[in-house]
Amino acid sequence: MQLAAIIVSLVLTVVGVALIARAVAQIYRFVKLGQPVPAGSRTDNIKQRTITLVKEFLGHTRMNRWGIVGFAHWFVAIGFLTLPPTLLQAYGQLFKADWVLPIIGNWLPFEMYTEFIGLMTTVGILVLIVIRLLNLPSWAGRKSRFAGSKAWQAYFVEYVILGIGLAILTLRGLEGAIHHVEGYDAAYFISYPLVLAFKGLALSTLQNLIYFTAMMKIGISLIWMITVSLNTNMGVAWHRFLAFPNIWFKRNADGAVALGALQPMTSGGKEIDFEDPGEDDVFGVSQVEQFSWKGILDFSTCTECGRCQSQCPAWNTGKPLSPKLLIMSLRDHAHAKAPYLLAGGGKDMEGNEKASEEQLKDVPAAALAEAERPLIGTAEENGVIDPDVLWSCTTCGACVEQCPVDIEHIDHIVDMRRYQVMIESAFPSEAGTMLKNLEKKGNPWGLAKKQRLEWTKEVDFEVPVVGKDIEDLSEVEYLYWVGCAGALEDRAKKTTKAFAELLHIAGVKFAIMGGDEKCTGDSARRLGNEPLFQQLGQENVMALNMAFGEELDDDGRATEESKKPKSAKKIVSTCPHCFNTIANEYPQLGGEYEVIHHTQLLQHLIDEGKLIPVTPVEGLITYHDPCYLGRHNKIYTPPREIIAKVPGLRNEEMHRHKERGFCCGAGGARMWMEERIGKRINNERVDEALSLNPDIVSTACPFCLVMLTDSVNGKKNDGKAKESIQVVDVSQLLLDSVKTPADPAGETEPADAPEPEPVK
Repeated sequence: MQLAAIIVSLVLTVVGVALIARAVAQIYRFVKLGQPVPAGSRTDNIKQRTITLVKEFLGHTRMNRWGIVGFAHWFVAIGFLTLPPTLLQAYGQLFKADWVLPIIGNWLPFEMYTEFIGLMTTVGILVLIVIRLLNLPSWAGRKSRFAGSKAWQAYFVEYVILGIGLAILTLRGLEGAIHHVEGYDAAYFISYPLVLAFKGLALSTLQNLIYFTAMMKIGISLIWMITVSLNTNMGVAWHRFLAFPNIWFKRNADGAVALGALQPMTSGGKEIDFEDPGEDDVFGVSQVEQFSWKGILDFSTCTECGRCQSQCPAWNTGKPLSPKLLIMSLRDHAHAKAPYLLAGGGKDMEGNEKASEEQLKDVPAAALAEAERPLIGTAEENGVIDPDVLWSCTTCGACVEQCPVDIEHIDHIVDMRRYQVMIESAFPSEAGTMLKNLEKKGNPWGLAKKQRLEWTKEVDFEVPVVGKDIEDLSEVEYLYWVGCAGALEDRAKKTTKAFAELLHIAGVKFAIMGGDEKCTGDSARRLGNEPLFQQLGQENVMALNMAFGEELDDDGRATEESKKPKSAKKIVSTCPHCFNTIANEYPQLGGEYEVIHHTQLLQHLIDEGKLIPVTPVEGLITYHDPCYLGRHNKIYTPPREIIAKVPGLRNEEMHRHKERGFCCGAGGARMWMEERIGKRINNERVDEALSLNPDIVSTACPFCLVMLTDSVNGKKNDGKAKESIQVVDVSQLLLDSVKTPADPAGETEPADAPEPEPVK
């Protein structure tokens, strides 16, 4: 038995080590096929990145949001990393059954740790196996987060871990028996029942059992190693290694997820200058090798857990987009194409082959065929990513927020959209109207700029305009950035007027732009039209810098000599999309401002006692989190605190809220596209709200307000919603409650509240 165990184990070891070394080299070369990233963008602040990695791994910060799943996975992950000494001991036991590791082998803390982690790894993987079996696609269908995942790979990995865990515990029992443990021993506090079970066996039997079990432990480990080495696209296994660099190289060193700002377009690792682009600049991504190396690493790291899929509004409403399946498709395509690319293959901008026939002569036919597939194309075109998949994304950020290994889905989707829009002019036709309106009129509706100020005639107080009523913004506390929807869309204008009136009541000095401002460019950028975003953004930055009374250089940016302190450049916005763009993306264009959302300012004014809700607003209310306020900018509390201060309201959360909030369907330029596939996203969200039987559905975003109102009105017409239900912005609720002034008698002077914290 011993000789057979030694031969089998050593043969598997030689093969396994050779193959894993080859696989690591392959993956390294494979990731390097991606384009460079801007210098320092992924390697800045080494200390903080390392702290983030340790915190995310040891804290399982993303996984632990899933309760028992995160708890079980933590032990499995810790076991994988800390139990290799048991593998070394198994090798020694092949040659001498009672062999133990030098120094630590008989050290009580090590033995107790091995027992505990061995048991918890086994229990943890059993829990994960049960969870998978209870959520199989054959049971839950499309709602299963495992739908589309490669089932055999998951089963293989799970049962390998189970086998290793059982082998560790079995060996511990055999070790106790062969070492003649007498009575209960703390070193075997978990495996002691096994020690008792094996204790009466003959020495030769114990030795043979140890040889056999050690061989099984080594064999299972090596078979796993060989299998994953032959399947370098096996994310469910390789994420155990690749997750560490993927998290370390994440966009934000401080651990923040890749939400908020989109990254500037780059080519060859350098930001593209759209005023004078280079001749070889590549716009967007049309071939998998045009993704950055971090993108290629992202694809390889995907563990197919499906958390992104389970939260995706497109997938949950019957559309073809699953963030998981998108990443899997890109990964499998990249791996299949890799031999061709590693041989020097590739196409230039005209579509001509770069490599010679001689270079490609040894490339497998399958890799050559994969190289001919278009990255974006229908099934008939043999495309890797179907156009309907690409255009279904609302950029809500649910996938990025939930991914335990920090894959940056939205950045990759927008990069592919950029090529489709800028080079192929291939995008949903109705979005073209929006782009033309932005180009010609500076707003998505194509309305004249003078109409931006029409709402000011509908309020009974003066709204100062920069350049008309005041010279610059030094005379006021805030610039109120009204935005296109707030100025031009009838339902959103109600929010604008309510917020302006609240500022007036609170005595806050504010002003608005004079109508020459343009759309911030949010929809254009997320659709993929980066040049249009750049144009709109630069014009707005120039207008804002002038409004703040700064001298501008030739590029329209504030000169260093004239730059005012950031505290003097305060902007408040009622639109989370404007808020996100000005706060997070305009710094890319030279616009540095302090930006807050109107709910933050309103909460601050309530805390200061400048706004006092007194009139009850009766009814049950449920609040919908706007994606670009919540997930993208982590602002969840202010709207809820405002609602809590309004007398008479009873707030009840929808099942999906805060970090797991469900999109209204308007983000990612979807506001301007028709939903032709599956259920409308806004209807799904409203159905969830109506299940609570609320009197009021509230939100804090003009896009959400429009989408939710459209759905509620449709359901009223169909008799599926009560006529009395309202959809309103939180500012409208607050105004209704503030309008009746409080009796000042007996009031004490409220303490100063802290300033709302701006996005930086």
